[in-house]
Amino acid sequence: TVAAFESFRFVIKGSLAGAAVYLAYDQGLLGSGMQGAEALKKAQAALPPAIQEWTSYIGWEVRTLPPTPKFDFSPSDSWNKGVQTVMSALSVAPTRACEYTVEGWKYVKDLVK
Repeated sequence: TVAAFESFRFVIKGSLAGAAVYLAYDQGLLGSGMQGAEALKKAQAALPPAIQEWTSYIGWEVRTLPPTPKFDFSPSDSWNKGVQTVMSALSVAPTRACEYTVEGWKYVKDLVK
């Protein structure tokens, strides 16, 4: 019974993870930086009405909601900066690997002496 419970938990977690990835893809979060920026704008516009509807459905009384946080950065610029950083690191990786290998051999030789 424990194995069945563990496999059931695994299926539930996998389903939730798959649904989250599908939702992110469907909303354009896995697309280009411009698609991500548009999805962020849609989320900021839809969040307060959704929270208001949810609280009224449950029966909570919410007089005022705090304003949604304002993001003063461009997701596309951040994405581009990240891509540039990764590509820069990959371009110098062979040189750095050689340097680290030489340093490692020196260290090993000094230990053996």
